[in-house]
Amino acid sequence: MDLRESDGVRDETETVLRAWHAYELGRGGSPVIDFDCSPQRAEPVPAGGRLEVYRRLAALRRRAGGPVAERLDADLAYLAALLGERPPLAEYVRRTQGCGTAGWPPDYVRARGDQARELLTGMGIAWGAGTATALNEAEGRLAVEDAPDAIRKAGDDLEHAVREATGSTAPFELEIETTRVDAYWSYWLDGAGNRVRLRLNLRNAVLTETGARRFALHEILGHGLQSSSWTETAKGGVPWVRLMSVHALYQVLLEGLAQALPLFVTPDDQALVARVRLDHYVQLVRADLHVGLHRGEPILDLADRARRDVPWLDDAAIADLLGDRRDPQLSSYLWSYPAGIDWFVHLAEADPALGRTVLRAAYTAPLTPSDLASLWPEGPQIGGPGLALGAAASQVRP
Repeated sequence: MDLRESDGVRDETETVLRAWHAYELGRGGSPVIDFDCSPQRAEPVPAGGRLEVYRRLAALRRRAGGPVAERLDADLAYLAALLGERPPLAEYVRRTQGCGTAGWPPDYVRARGDQARELLTGMGIAWGAGTATALNEAEGRLAVEDAPDAIRKAGDDLEHAVREATGSTAPFELEIETTRVDAYWSYWLDGAGNRVRLRLNLRNAVLTETGARRFALHEILGHGLQSSSWTETAKGGVPWVRLMSVHALYQVLLEGLAQALPLFVTPDDQALVARVRLDHYVQLVRADLHVGLHRGEPILDLADRARRDVPWLDDAAIADLLGDRRDPQLSSYLWSYPAGIDWFVHLAEADPALGRTVLRAAYTAPLTPSDLASLWPEGPQIGGPGLALGAAASQVRP
């Protein structure tokens, strides 16, 4: 396929995805596009329905190659799930997120938990049912009305360090909104071109001074600056589909790096580093529950394990955690969090020169798990090694 034909298939794919996105929004569904790196002036005409979209994407897949073909595979897998298909988890995540679901052995998960526990102990925080509350108090609670300004200021304060680490010179404009929706997320960023929007979900968000720095790094300087940087790259012509979606290919990079970014940018910030280490452990626990749920383990067994491993989770949080992982979108997307943070935490513990190379590549163009593995062939298996008990604790640095 020559370059002109390849660009034509990519452009047609983007047209169909925009129509699908408009259709889903029109019926009150979840958005298909979360960041548009090539915004258009004209409003798309909504598709007639999901089957129509599936047929159009399937026809494009027969003509596509390279990154466009990989993206179409993800779109088709997700759309098929919306239409009722229920493939095995490993197959579904491989086609959408581009990584495996082998998971992590219990001794490795415990070792990462011990890392987090040690840092919390150093902050005077005990491990138990009150850990989350005590950590929020130690981080300094913020009033709801102060949160937008605090996050914006933290972003301004940390922007230079992130640009130094990533090499990004892309401009971006930030808008911060508050909302209250019944969904799993506390913070969400979307946008188009060089304009980004950060939404704070006041139903779930716990706002602290450390949290302002954490989410400025994660959402504004992670997702926002990174996506705006890809917009700049896309202006020169690219082979990849310029529409980012949570069901497709680049989320391991986006969520993994955003969660671990403090380890690269603010390694001396004790409170932030403790949060990353704790998040890493909790994501590994969630991954175990994710796999167990799709394997058919009894719900009460999973709930008991969740409460044992993360004792501050209550029944409502555990119920949401399990239920979300059966949703066609979230059963794919939520796997990117443990898969991504584990790989990037390992990267932060490796040669700093390698980390700089990966971060600069990651802010130049979207990278799939295969792309990440090619940058670090000796790195850990994305999605977990699936090793037996006792085989992986040695991977954890003290």
